[in-house]
Amino acid sequence: MKSLTHYDIKILIALNKSLHGQKKFFNFLLQNGYPELAAFSNAVRGDEAALHWLFDNNFGSLGVLSNAIDNEKKAVQWVMKSGDDFMIHFSAACRQEKFGMKWLKDKELDVFIIMAQEIITILETQIKDRMFWYRWK
Repeated sequence: MKSLTHYDIKILIALNKSLHGQKKFFNFLLQNGYPELAAFSNAVRGDEAALHWLFDNNFGSLGVLSNAIDNEKKAVQWVMKSGDDFMIHFSAACRQEKFGMKWLKDKELDVFIIMAQEIITILETQIKDRMFWYRWK
């Protein structure tokens, strides 16, 4: 699996907009040869079917990354043992661990700083939605 850092900047911007919930960009990723990024976007947003798709279609690293972003203990351990500096620090940044964001800033990975901030917002919204159970249908 190629790292997120190997995608063209335009594709990463589309991924960020898909993470933000913009279906037009999700569909762009899906229809233009990046189904793994579309699935990753939905997995981060809590879609378990998308997460399973990643594991079933040889994009397990993205599935583990999504789980590490969610602070699932075994996924975080796997990422830490992987030795992949990007995955270690990006997932940490998404979990609001200062060393992760510092590393992204030091490496001038601006698109991933923006992406991590978007993911933080998504995770905070998910927590609020769980807390306000009366919103459930």
